[in-house]
Amino acid sequence: MQLAERGKLDLDAPIQKYCRPFPEKPWPITARELLGHLSGIRHYRGDEMASTRHYNSMVESLKIFQDDPLLFEPGTKFTYTTYGYTVLGCAVEGASGMKFTDFLRHNVFEPAGMDNIRVDDIFEIIANRAQGYQKLKNGELRNSGLADTSYKIPGGGLASTVVDLAKFAVAVENDVFVKKQTLERMSTPEKTRDGHSTGYGLGWGIAEKNGLKILVHTGGQQRVSTALYLVPERGVAVAIMSNVEEADVGALAQKIADVVLQ
Repeated sequence: MQLAERGKLDLDAPIQKYCRPFPEKPWPITARELLGHLSGIRHYRGDEMASTRHYNSMVESLKIFQDDPLLFEPGTKFTYTTYGYTVLGCAVEGASGMKFTDFLRHNVFEPAGMDNIRVDDIFEIIANRAQGYQKLKNGELRNSGLADTSYKIPGGGLASTVVDLAKFAVAVENDVFVKKQTLERMSTPEKTRDGHSTGYGLGWGIAEKNGLKILVHTGGQQRVSTALYLVPERGVAVAIMSNVEEADVGALAQKIADVVLQ
């Protein structure tokens, strides 16, 4: 969206204009459709989330799914896809001329004062990295499985502190990253071609509670469960990170916000 504001990326142009390695499909796919999970690109398949292969570039990781057929004609259905955001990461690189993670650092992390967030590189020693756990039905904890998340950096694969996640929320609510009207555009639910609201904007899940618009996104992979819950009209944000997989941090974030908003 920053690139769109700067006139460097057209949200409605075929994505190959910016991500040339991604092959053309029977129908064109746009950045807007990718942002709203309306592209038809598939999500994980089989044990792909447990990949231990290291990918050295965004383009290299496209090979996981780029030759697979679309699930549907873009714009006709909503299907969440982490891989769609890999294509967006490739488009960011093409439109900006920068490596995706460098673009994040200069345009997101540094402006927000996020001092500790970084790529979760399995080869690097990351100070204070928390061990991740799975919780069995009997309550027993087990270490998380192995994974190299280099295959999905735009849709995961970062290591952060909860303080940095909170700083990101503060920056969003104070229009540090994009103009207010751009955030409003991102915070408006997209619609399928037949006019049905998806409940998802351009990068955000969107809900309404007690007349207030809620922006929310949860995340989960090996080692971690996360939630970010924003109420921009009230300047409220809740950031939660847990080192237990499949923890219901989204519900907890909503309960905390409800208490703060009373």
